[in-house]
Amino acid sequence: MVSEQEAPSGERKKKRDIRAILQMIPPASQLFGEEKKVKERRIRMKFHDELKEGVAKINPQLAKELGIQDKVEVVVAHRHRYVFSVALDEEVPVNEIWVNGEKLREDGVADNSIVTVRAYRGAGVGGAPAGQA
Repeated sequence: MVSEQEAPSGERKKKRDIRAILQMIPPASQLFGEEKKVKERRIRMKFHDELKEGVAKINPQLAKELGIQDKVEVVVAHRHRYVFSVALDEEVPVNEIWVNGEKLREDGVADNSIVTVRAYRGAGVGGAPAGQA
């Protein structure tokens, strides 16, 4: 959309529509192209006493989504933090994690609890070590 305007000197000047110019500029999200990666997820924790203590079974798809490789941190009700070694298993549903529940029952954690799961990154906030499961 170009309109012509007459200048004071008698020349005709082409004026461009600002909306047409702005449509050529891509949005910022397209320029940077970075998507926010999911760091943690809230899922169900099921007890399976046939598993070894300190080992958690999770779905490979969930592990890939959260960037979990060898250890996983599980937080129950913002109070209890546990670190488990990871065993990948296709039989585990994507929205569940399976662990041995003997020690967890002693700590007051119930079967089928909703927990926050994330990749284990080290000592944690404030340098306090996470409790071993």
